[in-house]
Amino acid sequence: MAADIRNFIRERASGLGFDVCRFASASEPWSAGERLAHFVGAGRHGDMGWMETTLERRAHPTSMWPEARTAIVLGLNYGPGRDPLPEMDEASAGYISVYARGDDYHELIKGRLKTLAGQVAARTGEDVKVFVDTAPLMEKPLAQRAGVGWQGKHTNLLSRSRGNWLFLGVILSAAELEPDAPESEHCGACTACLEVCPTRAFPAPFQLDARRCLSYLTIEFGGPWPLEFRPLTGSRIYGCDDCLAVCPWNKFAVSSHEARVQAREALVSPRLAELAALDDAAFRALFSKSPVKRIGRDRFTRNVLYAIGNSGDAALVGPARRLLDDPSPLVRGAAVWALSRLMDEAAFAALRSQRLPDEADASVRTEWTGDQA
Repeated sequence: MAADIRNFIRERASGLGFDVCRFASASEPWSAGERLAHFVGAGRHGDMGWMETTLERRAHPTSMWPEARTAIVLGLNYGPGRDPLPEMDEASAGYISVYARGDDYHELIKGRLKTLAGQVAARTGEDVKVFVDTAPLMEKPLAQRAGVGWQGKHTNLLSRSRGNWLFLGVILSAAELEPDAPESEHCGACTACLEVCPTRAFPAPFQLDARRCLSYLTIEFGGPWPLEFRPLTGSRIYGCDDCLAVCPWNKFAVSSHEARVQAREALVSPRLAELAALDDAAFRALFSKSPVKRIGRDRFTRNVLYAIGNSGDAALVGPARRLLDDPSPLVRGAAVWALSRLMDEAAFAALRSQRLPDEADASVRTEWTGDQA
């Protein structure tokens, strides 16, 4: 009977478009909670305060839901079909992480998870809960326990059959279902992901300092970046795929069959000049149904301006200069930094003399005077 239920769930998952469906115990002890506590205790979560406030609930699946017995781990392949890293060589275009070029995977997966969860509950007679990276549940350790893949030296989940390109969703069930065998670690002596990181965000293998990670800085961090990281972002304006894309296990990856995760043409190497011209309405229209939309136009434009500052393209002085009058101090400050990189010293000094006396915001004045820490 138990095997019949597992086969039933796998068949239904496949029918809903999931590429992976495996089972793990949600109630057995694990060390993931201790690793997370160390990460937060060291301050490596940066400004993501929600990780600290939910730390106790994140420590173990049963800390959040004591009745949880089984984790049904679902995976959806979003493989791009080609190495995305060469796209970063085009300095006047922005780089958007592969996962964010199609529809928001949270919305894509959530509906399918709810459908499957309803079928699981009806078949087992037990309660269920669904998770797609939006609740205090550590999906990656559960995925490794279920045998979906393992957390590599870059701390992301990777698979021997799909490389690094896998969205995860989890159904917790109060039903006791037989678990699959866990996956062991297969990184070996390889350190490609650690060495390629532009900001050296990995203090040691299998450890991440989010405060140095470009994905964190472009997406989660709300203010002006520390100066040391701005030149290192290159053309990355939303997320960073370096440590994922360089992994040798991607030789087994395949292009996704899911139409809604396929890259929109407008989000592959978009021109920085066009992105800098987006107002809020145009930003929302361009990134409709995209995860990019959640960071908002101002934070996104900050990222674009840092990329403009790194471009070396004098033609982008105009788009950056126009943003000196933007209502957002965050945007104005980033525009100042971009212009300081693109203009010659005398021209920038003349512009500073003209603009600084009228700038009321202290953070923007700091950008003009170069007094940042």
